[in-house]
Amino acid sequence: MTEKQFDLGWGDEEEPEHAADTLTVVDTTRDAQRQQNQATLIAEHVAAAVEEARPGLHKIPDPVEPAGEGALTDEEKQRYADCLEGVDLGNTAWFIQGKALDTIATGRLFRDTPHKLEPHRTYETIEEWAPLEKGISVGQCSKLRAGWEIGEVLAARGFQANPGQVREIVPVRNAFNLNAAIAVYVLVADTWGKDKVTAERLRNTVKMLPGDLKLDEDDDVDALAKTIKGVLVEEAQPAVSRAIPPAVTRAVDQTAIKIADALNRPRIPRSEVTLRLMEAFADPKDTTVYEAVLDRMKKAEKEAQKAARKALE
Repeated sequence: MTEKQFDLGWGDEEEPEHAADTLTVVDTTRDAQRQQNQATLIAEHVAAAVEEARPGLHKIPDPVEPAGEGALTDEEKQRYADCLEGVDLGNTAWFIQGKALDTIATGRLFRDTPHKLEPHRTYETIEEWAPLEKGISVGQCSKLRAGWEIGEVLAARGFQANPGQVREIVPVRNAFNLNAAIAVYVLVADTWGKDKVTAERLRNTVKMLPGDLKLDEDDDVDALAKTIKGVLVEEAQPAVSRAIPPAVTRAVDQTAIKIADALNRPRIPRSEVTLRLMEAFADPKDTTVYEAVLDRMKKAEKEAQKAARKALE
């Protein structure tokens, strides 16, 4: 064999033109395949995410008898979690539906849809469209449209308010503003607990709002809740009269007579008794009277708070 026969092209020799073209084709094909694989992977991830987010009965397990009387099995725990998601979806779907209805009604998006019973014309109002096209009564449509914004804000704050609850605070939104309605719900939740909010408690709270109530539109929800609570507590407290009840006056006079006897004096003026009481009340060295007055006022405050809470019920 000659040396030329063993020449494998090592070194800096220039590659043939057709070899460079082949490598270019291979690289291009490889890049295209890589991009296609990446696109397929992204599409699969997107499809999986869409399927995960898509509501539907297929995600809810079929009803079956319990596996036993004791603790849930791992399978039952998963079934329970899947069903809870379905229940929670129902608690949010109503205001999504309400917003959709409101958008359709406001934009009159039904205006070129042929009337189901009178095809020669289109729908003129949401009240015509909703019952025939979606089986939603006029009253239900109005309630959903009126409450969806409140439901959306409450959901964002971590509450699961149902349409019946929201219906009770819609008048507050109409009379004041959205934040005021949310504040009433927050107040009831803070008073009884987040999971103890009921339509009845909301209704009773709204009924207690005085007709001349003034609320600052610029206040946030938490500030408005405190304002409303303060107003309701004050409304529930009995009016404190500056006049001394007759029974107390008689008791003071009788005690003053006892003091006069002890001092061998004919009488003690009521003004002197008042002076000595004030001195004793303000005495920094002997706080006996102060403590007695404080104790009585604490008891009165507890009774007032109890009355306010009972009123909210």
